[in-house]
Amino acid sequence: MPSDPLILAFDTSAAYCAAALLSGDRIITSKAEDMTRGQAERLMPLLEEMLAHAGVGWRDLTAIGVGVGPGNFTGIRIAVSAARGLALGLDVPAVGVSGCEARAHLAAPDTCPAIPAPRDMVYLCNPTDPACVPQLLSVPAATDKAQQDGRHLQSQVSPQALAEAIAHITARRWQTTNHPPAPLYVRPADAAPSRNAPPVMLD
Repeated sequence: MPSDPLILAFDTSAAYCAAALLSGDRIITSKAEDMTRGQAERLMPLLEEMLAHAGVGWRDLTAIGVGVGPGNFTGIRIAVSAARGLALGLDVPAVGVSGCEARAHLAAPDTCPAIPAPRDMVYLCNPTDPACVPQLLSVPAATDKAQQDGRHLQSQVSPQALAEAIAHITARRWQTTNHPPAPLYVRPADAAPSRNAPPVMLD
């Protein structure tokens, strides 16, 4: 069993499946695959491939890290459910890391991290407090707000780098985490219940 804490982190909050394996402060392996659907079927095989590549097993893991959004509703649920299930089965902590926190870990001092959202919108992060819930703004409005703070908007980050950032943040938190990860939703779901009256059930 590795002597350093071994952290497995993953994220499916957007159109990709990304994961990273961290030992101590060193990324052993990381990978990201672009996909608009199929994360539920691909995630566990991807994680197993990474563990096998590193020569370790599930029971060697110290903690699980997972991206909790904001982002795609279905993707977030897939990753968070997987993280909670793995944590329960392996009896290890699972740490939720928001997209803003992961991006802040990677961001330059003069940038304002943002997470791409549908319809030419972004989730604008608070650069001085990434743990805050981000604002959903249009790209022009977010750009103006960032410029008012003397920063420039940074919304494009590689999924692989995000997975690695989630792993590093998890390494700092796993010993003090006392609650399971939960999805971070900022906007309501696109799908809404039908307004039509339900059909009459005949006896």
